[in-house]
Amino acid sequence: MKWTFENGIPIYMQILRRLRTEIASGAYPPGAKLPPVRELALEAGVNPNTMQRAFAELERDGLVYTQRTSGRFVTKDTEVLKNLRKTLSDDVIEEMCGRLIRLGMSRQEIRSAVEAWASANGTEADE
Repeated sequence: MKWTFENGIPIYMQILRRLRTEIASGAYPPGAKLPPVRELALEAGVNPNTMQRAFAELERDGLVYTQRTSGRFVTKDTEVLKNLRKTLSDDVIEEMCGRLIRLGMSRQEIRSAVEAWASANGTEADE
């Protein structure tokens, strides 16, 4: 996967966001072994210490755990993963709604727009 970074946001935070998203989406499913820090750092083009910092935070959050001599693995705790998806989705919704409100849309207009989008894209908003 291609790694690109935005200016103005610490790289480890961007790595953390990407790994959280990949874990939440199932790209790294529960119990999956994560690539070694050095391998991911090389792939991303960052210092291994930067990648290690992101991994340490994932571990503090309970999203990954280390098995001595075996590596790091994604948690199998479904509640932790459910909370991660909720947090990430809340962030996306807050950003989207904030942008739409700044465009001058009302709550009802936003709700209608989301329902129209879901309907047009084969996804019912109330499912």
